[in-house]
Amino acid sequence: MDRRQFIRSSTAAIALAGAGVRLSAAGESVPQSGKPTIPRRTLGKTGEKIPVLILGGVAAMKDPPTASFHPAQLAEAALNAGINYFDTAAGYGDGQSERNYGEVLATRRKEVFLATKTGDRSYDGALRGVEASLKRLRTDRVDLLQVHGVSAKEDFARWDKPDGVMKALHKLREEKVTRFIGVTGHEDAEAMRRAIELFDFDTVLTTFNPTARRLPFQQIVLPVAQKKGMGILAIKVMGGGFGSLAVGNPIKNDQDKFWYHDQAPSQAQAGTLIRYVLGLPISAAVVGMGSLEQLRVNVAAVCEGRPLDEAQRKELESRMA
Repeated sequence: MDRRQFIRSSTAAIALAGAGVRLSAAGESVPQSGKPTIPRRTLGKTGEKIPVLILGGVAAMKDPPTASFHPAQLAEAALNAGINYFDTAAGYGDGQSERNYGEVLATRRKEVFLATKTGDRSYDGALRGVEASLKRLRTDRVDLLQVHGVSAKEDFARWDKPDGVMKALHKLREEKVTRFIGVTGHEDAEAMRRAIELFDFDTVLTTFNPTARRLPFQQIVLPVAQKKGMGILAIKVMGGGFGSLAVGNPIKNDQDKFWYHDQAPSQAQAGTLIRYVLGLPISAAVVGMGSLEQLRVNVAAVCEGRPLDEAQRKELESRMA
């Protein structure tokens, strides 16, 4: 069975269809009748309607293809299921994530809202990096280009200099290489707050989950992003690439080596963690997925379950924070 045949057979049970929509209390589009579809929300001031579940570029998407599985199968299955927002970065798998997405984008680019990132802070470096990303993605444009990985000791003054990354992003937006610009980070809440206060980004991608370590991002970053009308995207929903907060995954990771993976005294179902962040005033959850089965479970969580209300979120925080 070739890759296309595998995709068609494996996505038959995942692809969702529905007719008619209504607006839920959370402001998202949900089906009125028929089979459930993935709810959609507005991506802040961009005005774009996006699915509340986004396929992340880590987990399986950063791995090279094997004889038994090509990560492009996962991306195409997600697209067939209604997840038409792909998130990736040049740094994921040293470009392999972008190459895997490129297999699907080569023939289905018009169907996808595409977001990638640059980790370079210089004008020339960012331009070169984006050019390389476009080649791997097999396209001439993205929808969202983001400054990747704000650190606790970020030199923001450098960003806005004539040879800084912001000049590159503005140039690429003017040339319609990207429609929107954003910023990402999960290391330090105060640094993320400063980034979105200092610059006029369309979106912010940062971390939200029930652990004590991540609650400052709700308290410090979220209000500023809301006030500025930004599209707000959640990462580390399940504690990082290993999903250490989700039932069935190792509850503890090597914090010394993998400082970006979260730990908690107890775990929760993957769907509950997604529904937790969707109970916040955000646009969508970016979730790395390791298999078609994880895709199925996560799609079911957003189609069949409602976002957690405040009392439910507080209860989960009390168990996991």
